[in-house]
Amino acid sequence: MYLDLRDVSEKSECFERTYVASAFTSAKEDYLVKDDVSLVFDVRKIQDKYHLVGRLVTNLELICCRCLEAYPRPVDSAFDLLYLPQVRNNGDGEVEVEETALAVAFYHDEEIDLGQLVREQLYLSLPMKPLCVENCLGLCPICGINLNRDNCQCSTTWHDSRLAGLRSALDKR
Repeated sequence: MYLDLRDVSEKSECFERTYVASAFTSAKEDYLVKDDVSLVFDVRKIQDKYHLVGRLVTNLELICCRCLEAYPRPVDSAFDLLYLPQVRNNGDGEVEVEETALAVAFYHDEEIDLGQLVREQLYLSLPMKPLCVENCLGLCPICGINLNRDNCQCSTTWHDSRLAGLRSALDKR
């Protein structure tokens, strides 16, 4: 999943790649790639820098953080990255990262790792709190039933046993 930069001329070139979903699936990911990943991008060479502008399209399966059910999430992510040659850290000390540096990536050995680009774009497309629907009811804290599908008769009121004396005094009034 590498782009050989020796094949890129000085002008802008368009590339279109499709990768199978299983290439991006592992047990340690927070998502499951369900469909093939379509990657379309333009590359423009500027001296030893490469400007990639494109779009990634696929479908993911996420787990809702409230009801723990899997749900589909389409991804249509645009990116605009500047690739610079990777150089060794020469220990210049601490440097403040500028806003423009956030869209910078690095290449080495005249290749850009497109697999890393895809994984990065997939992570950037993930919501901070995955919800199957905005008003997901989640699970019952007592019996664990999915409240989106069924109702339960569990009492969700909680009583602190340390306040039993106060409660009995209030009940006598």
